[in-house]
Amino acid sequence: MLLANKDREIARLNAVYEQVLVKAGVEIFRDRATLLGPHEIQISGKKKSARHILVATGSWPQVPPIPGREHAVTSNEVFHLERLPRRVLVVGGGYIAVEFASIFNGLGVQTTLAYRGAGLLRGFDAELGAHLAEEMAQKGVSILLNANPSRIDRNPDGLKVAFPRQNLEVDLVMFATGRRPNTANLGLEAAGVKLAPDGAVVVDRFSKSSVDSIHAVGDVTNRVNLTPVATAEAMWLARTLFRGEATPVDHESVPTAVFANPNLACVGLSEEKARSRHGEVDVYKTSFRALKLTMTDKQERTFMKLVVDRATQRVVGAHMIGADAGEIIQGVAIAVKLGATKAQLDATIGIHPTAAEEFVTLREKAG
Repeated sequence: MLLANKDREIARLNAVYEQVLVKAGVEIFRDRATLLGPHEIQISGKKKSARHILVATGSWPQVPPIPGREHAVTSNEVFHLERLPRRVLVVGGGYIAVEFASIFNGLGVQTTLAYRGAGLLRGFDAELGAHLAEEMAQKGVSILLNANPSRIDRNPDGLKVAFPRQNLEVDLVMFATGRRPNTANLGLEAAGVKLAPDGAVVVDRFSKSSVDSIHAVGDVTNRVNLTPVATAEAMWLARTLFRGEATPVDHESVPTAVFANPNLACVGLSEEKARSRHGEVDVYKTSFRALKLTMTDKQERTFMKLVVDRATQRVVGAHMIGADAGEIIQGVAIAVKLGATKAQLDATIGIHPTAAEEFVTLREKAG
């Protein structure tokens, strides 16, 4: 039932987007294209020319080259599982890893999350990764840090995964160990397009490649790999190319959410990046059980943190772990994007009783 509902919804969304394209007069070719030059591609045995060419081929999951890797799945294949495994190992420590570990755990699967680093969610505020690991462990996810699998073997009872200090017996291994820009065999290099060592199309702040007529947006550029950002990059590019309004990309203060259990969301700079950029910063944070949980036996804690540039008192980062974190941070993101100061947040009346009000009632600086 879940698979059928998923397939039905994806088909519906694809149809909606396709209709938008058709109504706009877009000609759609369902085949693989390769570049022949700055203004020409080949597709379905035909050559097509255009004034501008846009590359938006996304990225693809990467699996480490260890023995037995063929026994594992990625986020591509996991959506097609016909039955739920009893025991699962998720390898990775980023968005996709913590989200799928939470999904499996929520479905009652014995779940282990293994990450080669010392803390989850590299690139986020360090406290977010630490607090999320604590909350996920409280919900029953076994978390192994500084743990990198060296091989996978199939046995009669499932899969045996070897780590330097232990072995795990599981039914499914899912790798969420990063994605690589999808640029192989597209003819990009032959057309003169410069690629980064990881395969990403190298672009300037207007999403233009090393070839004036070829542009790229989204994950294939490996900048800020989020769907709304790719959409925005495309809109900025359209203004630049077709409205005569030179519009550079704006990746400053992009909000994002990680739909783990509990949810995590943030906007702006981590404490670590804020200190590197601004020097001295003020930090405000709190951790509490949400009011709605106080009459239950649930111990989940909400974590909130504000990072403020001491010199200007601008709020340069807002971070949260807890229920509806994405919904809350979306509102806070407007304030951060507009350059709100801590005093302006303090002057905002909170809505009681909500968790969100904590962002405008934080008064004590963290030690």
